[in-house]
Amino acid sequence: QVQPVESGGGSVQSGGSLRLSCAASGYTYTSNCVGWFRQAPGKEREGVATIKSDGRTAYSDSLEGRFTISQDNAKNTVYLQMNNLKPEDTAVYYCAAAVALAYGGDYYCPLAAYAYKYWGQGTQVTISS
Repeated sequence: QVQPVESGGGSVQSGGSLRLSCAASGYTYTSNCVGWFRQAPGKEREGVATIKSDGRTAYSDSLEGRFTISQDNAKNTVYLQMNNLKPEDTAVYYCAAAVALAYGGDYYCPLAAYAYKYWGQGTQVTISS
């Protein structure tokens, strides 16, 4: 059973930083995707960033370059470094894993939650102004 496990959430003031970690037991990231998603109260779950096993990344345009996703294949862990945090970043952050989707002769990792099969329980991130 694949089970992503998030850690690193917490409460910080606006302008601060946090690093989230996602470790997935029973799953290898080779030729696959790991994505970070978030859901604020009363809002739909939205894609934040994804990383493919070959290192290709994708980000939500709304982040304005403040977040960075990375991976340590030896540790089977994916990280989300979040800088210059804003109150609107407050949400439960989820890590999810999936097989990359084929498109135009290549494979990519979508920012859409529907494409991800394995989900963690989430970690709360709260940013105060």
